[in-house]
Amino acid sequence: MPRWYGHPVSAGGRSPHPIRVAFLGCGYIAGVHSRHLRALGGEVRRSYASRDRHRAESFRRRYGGDRAYAGYAEALGDPDVDAVVVAVPPKLHLDLTLEALRAGKHVLVEKPAFPRRQDYETARAARDAAGRVVLVGENDHYKPLAVCLRRLLASGVIGDLVLGHFATVAQRPKGGDDWRNDEDLAGGDAFFEEGIHWLHLAGSLGPTITRIHGYRPRPAEPAAEGTGGADGDRRTRSMLVAFEYDTGAVGALYYSREVPSLLRGLRVSTLFGRRGEIAFESNGGGVLVHGGGRPRVVVPGWRDIRGYQAMYRDFVRAVREGGAPQMSLERALADHLLMEQVYGRG
Repeated sequence: MPRWYGHPVSAGGRSPHPIRVAFLGCGYIAGVHSRHLRALGGEVRRSYASRDRHRAESFRRRYGGDRAYAGYAEALGDPDVDAVVVAVPPKLHLDLTLEALRAGKHVLVEKPAFPRRQDYETARAARDAAGRVVLVGENDHYKPLAVCLRRLLASGVIGDLVLGHFATVAQRPKGGDDWRNDEDLAGGDAFFEEGIHWLHLAGSLGPTITRIHGYRPRPAEPAAEGTGGADGDRRTRSMLVAFEYDTGAVGALYYSREVPSLLRGLRVSTLFGRRGEIAFESNGGGVLVHGGGRPRVVVPGWRDIRGYQAMYRDFVRAVREGGAPQMSLERALADHLLMEQVYGRG
């Protein structure tokens, strides 16, 4: 019987055995991934590793996992594990990614993958030496909204893109004990740790961002009502990013986690072209297209609205068939280089 990465593949064209994935880290994001993985049925089998064995066991029971490991090394040493999900704060990503590759595992590493550009180069060299797949967990790349916007722009429905306005504002402070308040662990402030998803969206629609600059509003006074002094969130939480595409179009991204949004969550962004415009709810709720004739509503799809299922299908495909995933280290590095320019380090 032929072998596939240590697991037998059925003869006669039947499906191969499921990929066995171990989560390194049992925090909030591991739970998010696990809930979405349920939709893939038995294609991906899950196990959980934590420095706290009881926590790993709790996740195993909650999400129907196979095994619980007392520590990351125990999971990496299990020959039945094909791949790992690095689901810990960004400062710890590189070491665990390298350890996993040395152990012969494929890797899905949460985004932002690494704090420094040289970390990407180190990970690429290790990936190539190991002959394994590394996917950076940018689920926004795969979500129906992004796929829909790419398709609409490519079709020319609004003609040449002129202006892009991307808005993601919400009043969502983190508690004082959240690790994101530690910029060393998080790799940077709120825009670096979370705004990277929105920067990727703006840069993944077809045109390439060639110039970019970030502008930070003056931080609120710590003692002001509703700011870090009251809710414990000590991060810089707002950023305006202006950029230019290789087509000559220009755009701006408005990001904040300290400004109330309309109707407690509604956020509208718009792409303006020479023959029309595309307005969309920033989270993917719906798209309004006006490109000549009557405006029409497009529903990108709500079944996998955040793109996690499509992301894992791409990961599974890359592992089974070879080749690079859509969100490769190279693609994520391009986003990181833009982020460096936002902070004036490029």
